[in-house]
Amino acid sequence: MKSEHQPLGVAAPGLDQASGVAHRFFTRQGGVSTGLYGAMNTGLGSQDDRQAVLENRSRAAAALDVAPDRLATPYQIHSAEAVVVDAPWGPGLGPQADAVVTNRPGIAIGVGTADCGPILFADGQAGVIGAAHAGWKGALTGVLEAAIEAMERLGADRSRMVAVLGPTISPEAYEVGPEFVARFLAADEANEEYFRADGPNGRARFDLPGYIAARLRAAGLGTVETLALCTYADEERFFSYRRATHRGEPDYGRQLSAIALREH
Repeated sequence: MKSEHQPLGVAAPGLDQASGVAHRFFTRQGGVSTGLYGAMNTGLGSQDDRQAVLENRSRAAAALDVAPDRLATPYQIHSAEAVVVDAPWGPGLGPQADAVVTNRPGIAIGVGTADCGPILFADGQAGVIGAAHAGWKGALTGVLEAAIEAMERLGADRSRMVAVLGPTISPEAYEVGPEFVARFLAADEANEEYFRADGPNGRARFDLPGYIAARLRAAGLGTVETLALCTYADEERFFSYRRATHRGEPDYGRQLSAIALREH
């Protein structure tokens, strides 16, 4: 059993070294939700008990030394939209976007995922942070680059940025059809390297983590890390939309990945 004093979530070395930054890739462990949502479901769009979700979000905020009402997450729509957070909003009242950035200390920004890639960004020297939700559509259409550019408008320098990809579905669990592959090849024939033709029934496997990491490196960031954690395979620690779908479950939880600038 986890000690209640054990820190929630997973930390990344690169972000741990960023000056003035607190962060966590939270897991499904350490919350109060029950059943399918046990235990740290932070997804406001799920059918979980709302008070349980709010308590879980409050625990996440506390782990970042931020008040519960200072946690800002967007209404995610698988877009390439990035927004600047100048002040937090109420739970579920965020703008439609898939990346959030800020230079305001004491505000935690984050994204929820359940197979898609959560990316946390920081330029500790400039005091600018970001969080992005990148499924295949967001990654392909530019949500990562949108987050980086929004951070630059606040004074960040991409050569100093640290970007870390958190728990994401691995290619071993991500089978796709030919139309999916065709979409990526139409965008860039070099994308063929992110597909393996060894899935069941001749289907391809897509390397979403590899694709996201490559886009981040191509953008010229100073440091790019990936935690290499698979949401589908690690049921004890992570929610997975695809795993829930394969089992015919009616809903699924979401884990939060969040980052904050410490108040001095």
